[in-house]
Amino acid sequence: MTRRGTVPLVSDRDDISALVYRYAELLDGGDLDGVTDMFADATWRSAATGAALTTREEVRAVYENVILYDGVPRTRHLMDNLIIDLVDGSDDASGRCYYTVLQGGDPGTPIAPILSGRYVDRYRRGPNGWQFADREFHINLVGDLSRHFRS
Repeated sequence: MTRRGTVPLVSDRDDISALVYRYAELLDGGDLDGVTDMFADATWRSAATGAALTTREEVRAVYENVILYDGVPRTRHLMDNLIIDLVDGSDDASGRCYYTVLQGGDPGTPIAPILSGRYVDRYRRGPNGWQFADREFHINLVGDLSRHFRS
C-alpha cells in the first residue's frame, strides 16, 4: 500500500510518530517555545475543561504554568500505544496514544508518576511535512502536580 503510488505509508507513520515523540522531547527539555510552535496552526483542546485554544498566545499561556528547574521541568513524558490511522492518498490522518508523566526532584527524591492520560490527535501534511491539526488531551490519573504546574 502506498501514498500516491510512490511513497510507502510506513514513511508517513514514521513521520507522524516522530512528531508525537518530538512533543515529549521538547517539553521534557524545557523548550516551551518549541512545544508552542508545534500547535501554531492547530487547535489544542482540553477534554476536562472544554477549552479549545487556537492561537499561539493561548497555547503558550498554558505552558507558562509549567515549573522549570534550571530550564527543565524534571519530567519524562512516556508516550505509548500510539495508533495512527492513515487514508491512502490523503494529507490528513488521525491518531491516539497514552502518556504517563514521571517527575524527579532533587537528588534523593524518588521519581513519581504525576499524570497519566491519552491524546487524541489529528494531523495534516503541509509543505514542511506532518504537523498537528488538532490535539485533545484527556487526563485519567492524577498524582502530585505541585512541583510541575503553578496553581
